[in-house]
Amino acid sequence: MDWSVVYDYRELFIRGVWNTVLLTTVAVICGTILGLFIGLGKMSDKIYLKAPAAIYVELFRGTPLFLQILLIHTAVIPGIWGLFFPEAKVPEALFSGFVALTLNAAAYIAEIFRAGIQSIDPGQMEAARSLGMTKGMAMRLITIPQAFLRMLPALGNEFIALLKDSSLLAIISTPELGYAAFNIAKNTFERFPPYLTSGAIYLVLTLFLSRVVVRGLEKKYTPK
Repeated sequence: MDWSVVYDYRELFIRGVWNTVLLTTVAVICGTILGLFIGLGKMSDKIYLKAPAAIYVELFRGTPLFLQILLIHTAVIPGIWGLFFPEAKVPEALFSGFVALTLNAAAYIAEIFRAGIQSIDPGQMEAARSLGMTKGMAMRLITIPQAFLRMLPALGNEFIALLKDSSLLAIISTPELGYAAFNIAKNTFERFPPYLTSGAIYLVLTLFLSRVVVRGLEKKYTPK
């Protein structure tokens, strides 16, 4: 085994780590916003909101992320881009990866929001409504803040899962950490050094997220 290839191709690793963290962070933020609306839609009494939200969640949770990435990159993005911007160049794989991760994360986060909101005592909503608050105001000021505290561990787990799942984007040549390791192995015919190094980096990132970021947020927002 020639471990010098790790140093020789360090720029690929650095770029891969940066893109992995960037993709995952932006996808989680956008997925959380989208997931909140989907979760609220799934809880709605209106069938025209509830049905599409339920179909969305089942579709993205019931199919492999691997296939979603391929479909979005090879069919959905080019089709939409060609329809609205026929003269423009189709976005690179980085954009497709962001879209795929965001849409997938939104489905899981929607269920996290639904479970968190439904865990709050309904009496608090009734009390807020009796004080003159609208349902939307009570949800925004009373229910969701309390539910968010209960959702932090689950949201943290989704962040970590999405970070690891981002390695699937290597199949569409997204320049993230998994693709960097694959490229180095292909160019140097060294298998263990690049793959073990990328695995170690993923481990460090997930440990940092679980031990520092998630636990830090839990301690900060958990009532004393």
